[in-house]
Order: sequence, then structure tokens, then C-alpha cells
Amino acid sequence: MSKVILITGGSSGIGKSIGEFLTQKEYTVYGTSRNPDKYPDSKFPIIALDVKHYETILKAVHIVIEKEGRLDILVNNAGAGITGPIEETPEAHIKDNFETNFFGPINVIKAVLPQMRKQRSGLIINITSIAGYMGLPYRGIYSASKGALELLTEAFRMELKAFNVKMTNVAPGDFATNIAAGRYHAPLLDDSPYKEPYGNTLNLMDEHVDSGSDPNLMAQAIYKIINTKNPKVHYKVGEFMQKFSIVLKRILPDKVYERLLMNHYKL
Repeated sequence: MSKVILITGGSSGIGKSIGEFLTQKEYTVYGTSRNPDKYPDSKFPIIALDVKHYETILKAVHIVIEKEGRLDILVNNAGAGITGPIEETPEAHIKDNFETNFFGPINVIKAVLPQMRKQRSGLIINITSIAGYMGLPYRGIYSASKGALELLTEAFRMELKAFNVKMTNVAPGDFATNIAAGRYHAPLLDDSPYKEPYGNTLNLMDEHVDSGSDPNLMAQAIYKIINTKNPKVHYKVGEFMQKFSIVLKRILPDKVYERLLMNHYKL
């Protein structure tokens, strides 16, 4: 029997690549979008879901279970970028980012768990970010929201073991997607004390995305995890130096690592 997979944020970027790859592997894939009508040519069904509105989550999960009778895998991929000096980032946008990157995934997990417990099986894959392993300048809110999801998974895994429901994190580095276009940028203010360093950092971040890895690498990683009997707690996917930066953070003194980051961002 083909495993049934639900991918949030499946209409573009990494989510779309994962969905297309798994469809080719003959899985039964459903993606989600806030505006599914925009994607009539999708290679797998796209259903309506907004991670910030719980009733849409429940409805989407119900649709999948009603059609397929089961739900085997959730790929919690929907997310949003945010940049800016923390001091100048409006509180409403900070809260909105956490609604998408942290509270949203929690609510999708809550919606699928009753079915997975009933089946006595299931796999939940949370797409986080290598940025979630470190506080990056002018990306602090994004780092915090993704880091929070990483830690949540560690706790959730232990709570779910008794039900044979497995959970893991996959942290991508920079991939060539349209994430930069949808990212919230705190305004670059002419009279801001952060104008020059923030502007330089924005340019550097956009360069990283433009020259990022092929999102099919993420799709291949997800496929491999799906076919792993006991997935690890954390996976990292990306360029060697991006993954190695996590190792360096673990072994270097805090101030030395901080200086490396500041040199990288030319601060």
C-alpha cells in the first residue's frame, strides 16, 4: 500500500520539490497552500491550509483521511522568512513569524496525531533550518523560531514513542528557492543606526539564496529518512561549510564563534 504523505507549503520551493520527487516514487502525496487555485498544474493535489488558522488545518487533515483512510507521514514544511534589526522589527511581525514557523507546525502535528495514534504508526518530519542552530545577525527572529521547533521536536519524540509515532528535524541550509521573495524585511530606514550593516547583510543573504543548492537534495534526504527504520533526532542538509558551522559552534568558545559570524557578515 502506498504511504500517504501530507506536505504543508507544498506549492513552491522545497515543499514542491519534495512532493514531486515522492510522487515519482509512487507515494500518495498531498500538498497544501493558502491559495490552492493558483496551482492547477501541480503534479500532486494541493489543498487549502493556512497554518495560522487551526480550522483550515483540521479541514485539510480531514480531507486526506476521508479520501485515503490513513495518514502516514507529515512533512511540516510551511514557513516564512523574516529579517531586520531586532530593535526595529515590529512586534506584530515577530509574533506573525512565530505563528507560521512555530505555533503553526505544532497545530498541524496536533491535528494528525489522533489518526497516527489510531494507526499505531506515523512519521512527522519538521523542516527547520541550519539558522536555527545559531543566532544570526539581522535574522534573529527567524533563528529563534526555527531553533524553538528544533527543541520542541526533541521533547515531542519522547512523548510519542509509546504510540509508535516517530518525529525528526531536517535543517536545510541555503537553497535556490523563492523564499527571499516572500520574506518579511524590516524597512531599511535612512536614519537607522543599523542602516549600513543591515543593508550589507540583506545583500549577502540574497546572494546565498541565489547561489543555493538544488532543492532536490532536500527531496532526496526526505525520501531517505522515510525509508529509515529509526530516524535520527536531527538531520542537516546543505553545503559542507553550512553544516560544519554547527560543529564549530559546538567546539569553539562562544566569543570566538561570534567573531567568525561577524567576520562572515562583515560586521
